[in-house]
Amino acid sequence: MNLLAPISSALFPADYTQACANFATARAPLGARVTLRDFSVPGLTPQGEPLRTQTAWIGSPDATRVLVVISATHGVEGFAGSAIQCDLLQQLEKTQLEPDMALLLIHALTPWGFAWRRRCDEQGIDLNRNFIDFTQPLPVNSGYDALQPLLFLEDDAERQAGFDRFIATQGQTAFEMAISGGQYTDPAGPFYGGAAPGVAREVTETLMKDYALSKRRLGVVDIHTGLGPFGYGEVICDHVPDSPGLATAQRWYGDACTVPMLGTSSSVPKLGLLDYAWHAIMDAESCYITLEFGTYATRDLFNVLLADHRAWQCGDEEAKVASAVAMQRHFCPSDPAWQELVLFRGRQVIAQAMQGLLS
Repeated sequence: MNLLAPISSALFPADYTQACANFATARAPLGARVTLRDFSVPGLTPQGEPLRTQTAWIGSPDATRVLVVISATHGVEGFAGSAIQCDLLQQLEKTQLEPDMALLLIHALTPWGFAWRRRCDEQGIDLNRNFIDFTQPLPVNSGYDALQPLLFLEDDAERQAGFDRFIATQGQTAFEMAISGGQYTDPAGPFYGGAAPGVAREVTETLMKDYALSKRRLGVVDIHTGLGPFGYGEVICDHVPDSPGLATAQRWYGDACTVPMLGTSSSVPKLGLLDYAWHAIMDAESCYITLEFGTYATRDLFNVLLADHRAWQCGDEEAKVASAVAMQRHFCPSDPAWQELVLFRGRQVIAQAMQGLLS
């Protein structure tokens, strides 16, 4: 990766349709070096166009070391991830991967959410809470159950007063885990993990199987936005403390690597993460990290998400449009400086992952 190559915020798409076009254009010049595979997904864009998740495999099909870069696990967060992936593809036009390394780019993993500027899929499922064993009893989030009556209140002051009472007795971390840790009882609410595996989970598992990823050394970078200081790309690792995966992540990314289970991250521990599916197929020399780009305050994050769910619950089309604008603003600020920070940090972390895979 050439960290000093010119950076262009023009890589940030205006919408999902442009993101798909940008990705297709960026991977085309690689020719025979890239294997293309796209997945059709149920649902349509707001313009009535079909949805798809695009992928690109670059490098030898027999490579034993694979870097996986994922965008739009949370649909609306895909703007930044798409730009980073297109930037990476453009750089690969001028350079070659090491002989024993391949890249797998998964673009728009939750395309419905990307297209409609929501974090979930068409069924309301948050993919990043969907990776649980649905043959077992569903997890219980008693904190969410306690707060749920407040979530759809129209009176912001009344809702916030209820939140403040919960925080005063349970603490800020417990509050964040109650709302965002994952819940399996309220399909209309935020961070809903579903009642069965979602479509994007099936796409993920298909890619794992078809590319025999469990037999390779893996580095996974899953790109998200919304938490943390404005413009900073936090390396978040949800491998269990004292595990080989965490040790590998700390070796690759150094002291910048944060761990929710140790309380060192802007994120809190969560149920049903996409991470866990990858952990299950990884060897001791592999690791998965979330690259989380900060935007605005956590309180703002919860407010914009709750407004989005209220708009979709009541079915008010004007409210949905207003919510889509607010969601895009929160998860992908239009500030060129923020976008340049995202692209540079994306290059930096991808370079660290490549070096780690080869070490």
